[in-house]
Amino acid sequence: MLRKFLPVLGALLLTASLVSAQRNCGAMEVLDRQLQEDPAMQERMNAIENHAQHFAQNPGAHDRVVVTIPVVVNVVYNTTSENISEAQIMSQIDVLNADFRLLNADQSLIPQIFQGVKADCEVQFCLATQDPNGNATTGIRRQATSLTSFSSNDAMKYTSQGGLDGWDRNKYLNLWVCDLGGGLLGYAQFPGGPAATDGVVCDYAYFGTTGVATPPFDKGRTATHEVGHWLNLRHIWGDANCGSDLVNDTPVHNTSNGGCPSYPHYSTCSGSPVEMTMNYMDYTDDACMYMFTQGQKTRMQAVLASGGARYSLLSSPGCQAPSGCSAPAGLAATGITNTSANLSWGSVSGALSYNLQWKANSSGTWTTVSGLGTSYALGGLTAGTTYNFQVQTVCSSGNSSYSSAVNFTTTGGSSCTDPYEANNTRNTAKVIPVNTAVTALISTSTDKDYLKFNNTSTNKNVKVELSTLPADYDLRLYRGSTQVGISQNGGTANEVIIYNTTSAATTYYAYVYGYGGVFNNSQCYTLKASISSSAWRTDGTTDGEVEELDIPVAFGDDSFAMFPNPTSNELNIDFFLQEDSDVQVTVFDASGKASAQQNRTITKGDSIMQLDLSRLAPGMYFVQVRNGDTVTTKKLMKN
Repeated sequence: MLRKFLPVLGALLLTASLVSAQRNCGAMEVLDRQLQEDPAMQERMNAIENHAQHFAQNPGAHDRVVVTIPVVVNVVYNTTSENISEAQIMSQIDVLNADFRLLNADQSLIPQIFQGVKADCEVQFCLATQDPNGNATTGIRRQATSLTSFSSNDAMKYTSQGGLDGWDRNKYLNLWVCDLGGGLLGYAQFPGGPAATDGVVCDYAYFGTTGVATPPFDKGRTATHEVGHWLNLRHIWGDANCGSDLVNDTPVHNTSNGGCPSYPHYSTCSGSPVEMTMNYMDYTDDACMYMFTQGQKTRMQAVLASGGARYSLLSSPGCQAPSGCSAPAGLAATGITNTSANLSWGSVSGALSYNLQWKANSSGTWTTVSGLGTSYALGGLTAGTTYNFQVQTVCSSGNSSYSSAVNFTTTGGSSCTDPYEANNTRNTAKVIPVNTAVTALISTSTDKDYLKFNNTSTNKNVKVELSTLPADYDLRLYRGSTQVGISQNGGTANEVIIYNTTSAATTYYAYVYGYGGVFNNSQCYTLKASISSSAWRTDGTTDGEVEELDIPVAFGDDSFAMFPNPTSNELNIDFFLQEDSDVQVTVFDASGKASAQQNRTITKGDSIMQLDLSRLAPGMYFVQVRNGDTVTTKKLMKN
């Protein structure tokens, strides 16, 4: 788990998810971005295209087999509806199998003119039954996220960015299902792209045929379309007026078609052919697309053939039941003392013995103990220290993978001279001295610590540091009842909140809590609340001139602060208003054209407006804030 520091005064989201009535695929947008980020990708794609052309010219030289592709569905959700059901996932797998094998019932609607080129692509799909470690799996993974939506920047593909890391692309097709903003239904990565982001992304509302699947994209064809891209198919109109999709048996299209065009729909390109609006690689509604062609099949088979970019999938064990024995379950640590613990685990049928690995949580090196039964007395430990252990099964058919690691903490270690209890609410918060380190405990899963302090008229700027963490503790900062900062680093990394402000003689509350209810009733954390007359820098010092920082800075009612600058996706506009006011924020590009604009009524005091700038191209922009008759403009760089 990796989370980021985010100072918050009171966020107002300026963007909203739009329900699209027109299919919108981001595959080409993603391809353009990846080619800019990695110029060598073009050479890889050229080699893939040369292989595809050679394959198409020599169809008899290749054995044709039905290829089964293992699929892992990575569900990244913020709300209950986004955490789609297994039934909805299974309905999508069924659609993929029907569409790619020409078993879809609506293929009977294919016009006579195209009957001769319709194709069973000889590609089918299974939900993975074996994970990359050889363990049994359902092929469905779920990850809660604090993000309310994603864009085409691939964040959903990284656990560190609020998403979920994918499995090995040489063994699995990764399907990510999440809330996509900006009207996107989905997007795919073409063969030749980066390994970490390889796969297909679909919006949760346009995936499968049941559950929350939403018309007119509720027949599962968004995934069919995107998997087509993943297998090296282009849009049927070639992403240009009368463009080429690199396939010989598809008609030339003027451009994309939406909705359900009446048949025949003629192109005005050379020869005025009838357009194949029912092809999966057009933009029509789900109910109005129902075929691939023989030429498209050849391109897909090329990447799956020997020498093809996705040939390794043919030897993947992902659709096979795990062989050998499984890793033990039921790992537990009991009888924990200052220097020892009794470790145990459940038995596995067919096990000859077990191997144990253990280490201190802070260490990167495991110690292995072999030839064990289902328990082990571990000694020689250090008091007040967190340890990890994991177990492997030894069988005649081979060893299992190691189990997931389990943590335990020895007793003893540091003690808190004052645990600052009870302080589970702001009303019961304990007063702490400023500029002084104090220690306290999170002693139960429901224990929450509120620690109170004040800044002064001369020392207004605040910094709070949380360190010596025995578990994954997080930190929030409140000014009165308003949250003004949050720090949520993963694991036992230190937490820091910096809050530079013009507000003086104000009561602040540092709120310390265990992420997911973790606690340690024997080891203390350390908290220090510091105040200063000089603004804190991001390195925690007050030395030297303080430049524009990635922290909120309150100004008078004729100005504002913005952070981060430069920015990649989001921009926060920080106000301090003397009275309620109508505020207009406009982002201009270098030519003076308005690229984004929002109007809000802002209440007096501190407020933050948050803008989603992910769709803006990199470059220089100007942010203008109009507050009544006052207009202030600042320069912004977009990465």
